[in-house]
Amino acid sequence: MTDKPEYAHNIPGVIPHLVVNGAREAIEFYIKAFGATKVMEMPAEDGKRLLHAQLIINGGTIMNGGTIMMCDDFPEYCGGQPTEYPKRPPVTLHMAVPDIDAAFAQAVAAGATEAMKPADMFWGDRYGQVRDPYGHLWAFSTPSKPGAVVTNGC
Repeated sequence: MTDKPEYAHNIPGVIPHLVVNGAREAIEFYIKAFGATKVMEMPAEDGKRLLHAQLIINGGTIMNGGTIMMCDDFPEYCGGQPTEYPKRPPVTLHMAVPDIDAAFAQAVAAGATEAMKPADMFWGDRYGQVRDPYGHLWAFSTPSKPGAVVTNGC
């Protein structure tokens, strides 16, 4: 028996995570403009912004469409710094991985810099971010609770 959770995630590949001002409006635009399907949204405590949302574009399911995630900007969680390229790019590239600590260490060893050290998050993932030498943010996640299975990208 191991303390590590069994890893299961149904979103393959690299997922773009957009930070926008007006995530709800952006979702409606992507639905009208690109035929997106909203999978889920999680409102922030203020009831106005979205903490997280997931859409599928160009396909009916997660496995045959393009998944994007998005949220509103939260400068208050980033030292008061709004999302603004190049300091805080408006897109993070997200990967669900079997072992976040190994993926994080590999990226740092290759020359990425630590942006957010891996930590267990309230939504059930262990999550962390690195910045590549070209300024792009990359996020990694692994289910953090024993037996956790992530099935909807949350």
